[in-house]
Amino acid sequence: MRTKNNALMEKIIEFIEKNYSISGRSPTIREIADALQVSKSCVGEYLNEMEKRKLIQNAGGSRGIITLKMAKTKNSTSNLPVVGSIACGSPLLAEENIECYLPIPNEFLGNGEFFILRANGESMIDAGICDGDYVIIRKQEDAEEGQIIVALIDDEATLKRYYLDKAKKKVRLHPENREMKDMYFNSIVIQGVAVKVIKDIY
Repeated sequence: MRTKNNALMEKIIEFIEKNYSISGRSPTIREIADALQVSKSCVGEYLNEMEKRKLIQNAGGSRGIITLKMAKTKNSTSNLPVVGSIACGSPLLAEENIECYLPIPNEFLGNGEFFILRANGESMIDAGICDGDYVIIRKQEDAEEGQIIVALIDDEATLKRYYLDKAKKKVRLHPENREMKDMYFNSIVIQGVAVKVIKDIY
């Protein structure tokens, strides 16, 4: 492969890394070919040559291409799905609910499986969670009283502080907004517990 084609190699690497940062996965050969407007066979030849030059690794499968930059960060970070508004009746982490993926250092997370919920509304402002903030959620099906949880109610996900009202024998969800009232339910489905908030500082 001639040296003058190094520019195309750089474009392939750039597209792979961009696609990975957005979707959390490597692109297929067809996706690379379509994006760069070249043939699949051409992309295949380039990828083989790039692997020989150790510019990329191939972990196998249709989405197994890994660049050197991706390999360095893969073990130290996790690409967490960012979930926005939840469609009624749709699973929380269904593909249609995932807006993008954010790379988060593993040492920042601790143990567990995580996702990110984009806060919607003002119900948790007194806890420092504002509209549009990114809230890192540890996936779990139970919680301790006082923790901020993601609760599934009538197929809608909501972020509230969790309590048990023994007198009323109900679950109490407390909005951290002094202008809003507590909500009571016979039962809820807990989908996770909030552990960290990522926000803009104005």
